[in-house]
This record gives sequence, C-alpha cells and structure tokens, in this order.
Amino acid sequence: MLPPQLIKSLEGVKGFNSKAFEAVHVSGEQVTSVRFNLAKWSTVHRPPSTEEQPSSVNRHLSSVPWCDHGYYLSSRPSFTFDPLFHAGAYYVQEASSMFLWEVLKQTVGNSTQKKVLDLCAAPGGKSTLLASYFTDGLIVSNEVIKSRAAILTENIIKWGADNVVVTNNDPKDFQRLENYFDVIVIDAPCSGSGLFRKDANAINEWSEENVNLCSLRQQRIVADVLPSLKQNGILIYSTCSYSKQEDEDVLDWIVDNCHLSSINCHLNNDWNIIEVTSDKHQAHGYRFYPDKIKGEGFFIAAFKKINGEEESYQLEQNLFYPNKIELEQLQHFIPLPQEYKVFKQNETLRAIKEVWLTSLKNLAKHLYIKKAGVELGTIKGKDFIPSHELAVSQLPLQSLAVIELQKEDALLYLKRKELVVVAPKGWTLVTYCGLPLGWIKVLPNRINNYYPQEWRILKD
Repeated sequence: MLPPQLIKSLEGVKGFNSKAFEAVHVSGEQVTSVRFNLAKWSTVHRPPSTEEQPSSVNRHLSSVPWCDHGYYLSSRPSFTFDPLFHAGAYYVQEASSMFLWEVLKQTVGNSTQKKVLDLCAAPGGKSTLLASYFTDGLIVSNEVIKSRAAILTENIIKWGADNVVVTNNDPKDFQRLENYFDVIVIDAPCSGSGLFRKDANAINEWSEENVNLCSLRQQRIVADVLPSLKQNGILIYSTCSYSKQEDEDVLDWIVDNCHLSSINCHLNNDWNIIEVTSDKHQAHGYRFYPDKIKGEGFFIAAFKKINGEEESYQLEQNLFYPNKIELEQLQHFIPLPQEYKVFKQNETLRAIKEVWLTSLKNLAKHLYIKKAGVELGTIKGKDFIPSHELAVSQLPLQSLAVIELQKEDALLYLKRKELVVVAPKGWTLVTYCGLPLGWIKVLPNRINNYYPQEWRILKD
C-alpha cells in the first residue's frame, strides 16, 4: 500500500492523478529498458536495432523516445547469463533517467569537449551515458560511499570508456577545483518514492521525516559542489522522488541561494512528461509519472551559472611515468595510438588521452582517485601482465591473439571455470560475438582463466 501521507502531499501537484497513480502501482507491470554502448557495438558492425543480435536483450526492441541508443524490452531477461552484458555492450538503465540525454542535447548540444562531473554517480547509469555523450570530453564520476564506489568502478570498467576518472570524495572536496567543470550532474540521494513500483522495500522506508531530511541534504550537496562549476556552466539536478520538498522547492532554493538561471527544455507532447514550475521563481522542472510514461518516477531540472569565472589556475600533482624499457615492453604487447599518454599508478601502467593529462594532474592534486583512464597492466621482469580493464576497454586490440567462444563456453569463462579450447600459446583475448570478455593464458598443460574473481557469475 502506498503511504497515504505521500498521496495527500501530491494532491494539487501538476500532472498527479491519484486513481491512475495508485492503479499503476498495483498493476504489477514492470518496465525494462537498456541503453546500448555504440562504441562497442560498432566494433562488431551490429546495430542494436537489428534482429541479428545474439544477446538476450533482443526481445522486440522499441526505442526510448528521449534517448539515442535507449530501448525498451518486451520482457526482462536474465542479464546475468548474457555474456554481452558482462562485455559492456549495454547498460540496464531506467528509461525515465535516460531523459538526461535529451537535457544535454538542449543545454550543451554538439559542444562535447567538456569537463563533466557526475557527483552522486553509483552505480554508474548516468556516468556511462555521459561517457557516451561526451565522447571527446572528460567525465569525473564520483561516489562518496566507498562500497558503492567499487560498484561504480566495475561498471565504468565494463563500459570501456577511456575518458572517465572515478573518484571517492565528499561533495565539499570539489570546492578545491574552483570554476573547473563545464557541466555538473547531481542525481541527488532522495526518499525514493519514484522507485515504489520496482522496489517494495522503498515503500516501507519512506516517511515524511525522511523527505525533509533528504531535502536539506540535497540543498547542502548543491551548495557544497557549486563553486566548482564555471561561469555559464550547466547544473543538472534530478531525483527519483515525487515530493515537492525534494523537487520544486529545491529549485526555488537553488535560485535563491546559488544565483543560477533556470533553463526551459522543450518537450514533445507525445512523451507525456509533465513540465512544472516552482512556486516562487517559476524554475522549470520535468516530472515523470509511471501512469503517463513508460518508466518510473523521476524529476529533472537544468540551470546555468550566471556568475563565477572561467577556470582558475590549479596546482598540478606530478605523475609518474614508465621508463624507456617499460614502454618498449608495453609497445611490444600492444601498440597504443599516438594520442595516448602512459603513466604509472604504483606498479601499474595506465593510459589516458594526452589532451586530458593536465586535467588529470589537477584532479590528482585535490581528489582521491580510484580509477583514471585505462589500466593496461604490469611488468614483471621481461613479461607484460595485461589487465582485465585493457581487455574490455575501447582501445584497439586487433593485434592480439583472439579466441571466439560460443555462449556455453563464454558462461564457463565468466564463472571462472575450466575451459577446454584450442587457442594459441600465451596471452589470448576471449571474445563473444566479437566483443572481448577478458584474458586467458594458454600454457603447455593447462589454460589459466584470468576473469576477475570478484566479478565471476556465482549462479548456475
């Protein structure tokens, strides 16, 4: 049963129809949607909208109208047993939250060489979307909770983008990067009423007191991170809550306290998204009701920063670089494109596009970084030990030995079980439908499976 206090609080809110709202929550209907990783699909020349897909997500796909590469599925498959899911070919993301793509199209457009912060990023849906939108930009994907930051890192690695830096910091830490980011996305922690249809536990945890606490926390998060947004930068604020205290009221607070200008996005009437304005300043926001759209509850708004300055000079943290012999060993294993710069983190070699090297130094000076660029591997004596991250990256791997697996063997590999295959000696890239899953090392009397132990499939 939906909380009566929530229903009462929404009476009079634009677009809210209590009968339709309650009916859709008891209907048992579930909506499943995915967003394809075109950087990976293009490598095997298989557009995601064709009927040729071997993936379990090929179930009468229909487009999410407000997001390029977003698709609804007719039913929910077992993603765990789809090797392409583990290969980062797509991300299972709620359709309403994909509206971020449309907001970016209307606020940023084609100007995508930007520095972008996803402040509350775990588990990674919006960060992977940002990485796909800003293909020539730099994404800082942050999560304050350590355990959730680990999940975020895993999903970013599987997506394979080399333009993402994962950090584990409090929002206030970003004040050290004054006037730094062109775009900041805050998918703020909230009371979660928009998830009631998907998660019954969210209903039990909901309370008016928690709504008020979340509203105060959301305001604090915005205030803490705002100094890092440069002049004319874009702030995108969202929640999965229906409550005005967390939505329209926060918009008014932002205008009052942060001197930001609300941005009005244009909607297609067929989408049935409800445009609302805040009571005091008529700031524009967009409500997603599950009885009106094919998706869950969601709220989003966009602002432009009208004061502040361009990026301030930042002190740089020195990075460590491999020596000539180490670079030669790396190049012997995999020749990297010229635009990449290799650096060391402890004994691990990593690569990032040289255009973002100074930015990485600035970030390293002020933040705790969990992952930057692509982890290539380590050197032990005369041997190069490749990283799993290299295998699933979007770096060109055509020069490496490859073995293509059928689904049964691919699942055995993902469970870290023994493989019986014919493959060339040494390090070999395991693929499924042309997409890399990870490494095996073929020895004279056995095959070692190097899929990450902590990511293996545990189900049978």
